[in-house]
Amino acid sequence: MSEQREKFFITTPIYYVNARPHIGHTYTTVVCDAIARRQRMMGRDTYFLTGTDEHGQKIERSAAANGKSPQEFTDLVSAEFRALWDRMGISYDQFIRTTSPGHKRGVQAMFTLLKERGYIYKGSYTGQYCVSDELYVDDNTPGAPCPLCGRVTETVQEENYFFKLSEMAAPLLKLFEERPDLIFPETRRNEVIAFVKGGLRDLSISRTTFSWGIPVPNDPAHVIYVWLDALCNYTTAVGFGSADPAEQRRYEHYWPADVHMIGKEIVRFHCVYWPAFLLAAGLPLPRRIVAHGWLLFEESKMSKSRGNVVRSETILEVLGSDALRYFLFREIVFGQDGSFSFDALVQRFNSDLANGLGNLASRVLSMIQRYFDGVVPGDGVIPGAGELSHLGNANAPAEAAIAKLAGETIAEYNRLFEAFQFSRALETLWSLLSAVDKYIVEMQPWTLAGKDEASRLRLGAILYTTAEALRILCVLVHPVIPDSTAKIFTQLGLGNVAATDLNALCWGQLKAGTRLGKIEAVFPRADKSAIERMQQMEEERKSEAVAAASGAGAPHLPQLTDVGASAPAEIQAASPATSVSAPAPLAPEIAIDDFVKVDLRVGTVLTAEKVEKADKLLRLTVDIGSEVRQIVAGIAKAYAPEKLIGRKVVIVANLAPRKLRGIESRGMIVAASLGEDGQPALASFLEEVPNGARLK
Repeated sequence: MSEQREKFFITTPIYYVNARPHIGHTYTTVVCDAIARRQRMMGRDTYFLTGTDEHGQKIERSAAANGKSPQEFTDLVSAEFRALWDRMGISYDQFIRTTSPGHKRGVQAMFTLLKERGYIYKGSYTGQYCVSDELYVDDNTPGAPCPLCGRVTETVQEENYFFKLSEMAAPLLKLFEERPDLIFPETRRNEVIAFVKGGLRDLSISRTTFSWGIPVPNDPAHVIYVWLDALCNYTTAVGFGSADPAEQRRYEHYWPADVHMIGKEIVRFHCVYWPAFLLAAGLPLPRRIVAHGWLLFEESKMSKSRGNVVRSETILEVLGSDALRYFLFREIVFGQDGSFSFDALVQRFNSDLANGLGNLASRVLSMIQRYFDGVVPGDGVIPGAGELSHLGNANAPAEAAIAKLAGETIAEYNRLFEAFQFSRALETLWSLLSAVDKYIVEMQPWTLAGKDEASRLRLGAILYTTAEALRILCVLVHPVIPDSTAKIFTQLGLGNVAATDLNALCWGQLKAGTRLGKIEAVFPRADKSAIERMQQMEEERKSEAVAAASGAGAPHLPQLTDVGASAPAEIQAASPATSVSAPAPLAPEIAIDDFVKVDLRVGTVLTAEKVEKADKLLRLTVDIGSEVRQIVAGIAKAYAPEKLIGRKVVIVANLAPRKLRGIESRGMIVAASLGEDGQPALASFLEEVPNGARLK
């Protein structure tokens, strides 16, 4: 890490592994990803943390209901989150798991520190507890619903360690007064202040009725309260509690966090409990805690128990990652609840991306290719707001106006983005795009081609102006839609857009003479069938979940939400029912040198799904120890996707990537060919073989 650059540390909440990720989780993560990408472009030493929360009674029960140990269960679901973030290109610097040894040490160190400072004592607790929220509900009566989730609470009576939360009310209120920007938005800050003023009771921070958690130091009969455990991840991830001097320096460098990004349903834990723990421990507090609203579908919060969850994979499959990212930033006013629908998604995709940015890029680059042989035009003087006299034309003010508007847009976009007003920031940016579109229509550059030298000079000025505006648009929106802007930037002949210095961004930096790259469409327009395909995919997934819950088939573990809702899941490989014909003749002999070139690795299938409009193909994500690979395999007729989850397979790891049906495949699954029709049978093992093991 560099001590010379200003640091920036941003975190997502760590996601609870009771269900696989959906676009509610994706919303939080892509917002953090865009902020982190932008901070890097501003030259800051940026650290982006995400991960999974894996302890607690709910996990212990869910694992038992599925015939798994808690560790096996959490391994599967945590891998689902990581695989999705990797597939989406999320630029996290660390993916923490609360089952990691370093986190355990850090949590125990925090517990010890709080106890040494006199904020923890031993007592007993009798009252109501919500297993779903891992929350003590002190005011509830037996049988009453939890105020957060509505589920019936349980009566518990046990010996506990308690944190003196009642003593923290005055320090917390003083903190909120001295740091009014600590909690954003203002509505959440007001809620927190009202909650604290209503009175705080001491908080039970250990349990003895289950064992899936981090043991209390020197008292292993107790496990540490899951929320104290989980909240500590923000510090343990950067080295708190470690005896390693390098880890200690990392903690001192990055902590406190600059932004904790959370959903509004966990405000109490992050804005009351977490600051109270840190104040009591004498540790620095985060600089800002930012809470966004819920993503609503069918007018209610997405929830597996309601059956209204939309999975990110559905949208990625049909429209791609940038379409989802742009929709979430543009359509939702940050901090408020937002609505999602497939119709709105496709409409926004077509209007802003296909007909907007994509169309502008195609028009500008195609004209430069056609009229200037793919070289950005210019006569050595870069057209800027005050450098247009060389054009000698009455239209020069039009170029000056675009240049001036671009400069104003840069400043306003940055101001709005810093204020978490993402929708308004994008609206401002698309106003510049609209102005450039209007400028092209008014200037009619295509009418100037093939005329005299003065007309060619005008044509060059117009196309330079539009290309420079396109460059600025791409730089500013890159953190929001990184894949497509990177492609446009490459087509502009400008290399890595992420390497652009945002602090120095201004008009006139595009160099005349820059040669364009290969021009390709970035946002093909989506028709009505895109909506129908996404709706059908979601319906199929819901049907599979219902069938699993009813015992009609082996359930996919990550689909579980309510503990005990499904029968135990035993993941078994399907045995292809086919007759075995005589073996094929041996291939020609090879030398050992040829064989060792093939890198065969063992991996575990994390996810499996059918490829749209391809009867034989499955898209798999496979954990090979060092990384998670996406592989497209022609085994759909022999293996149902849900039967592959958790299965050990062998892949050719050093095979050059290739695309099948437009999907990149990074490796090949090893299988035998059975019967006359060549039906595949996957290679397998009798022994337990670790991921990443090489076959020799």
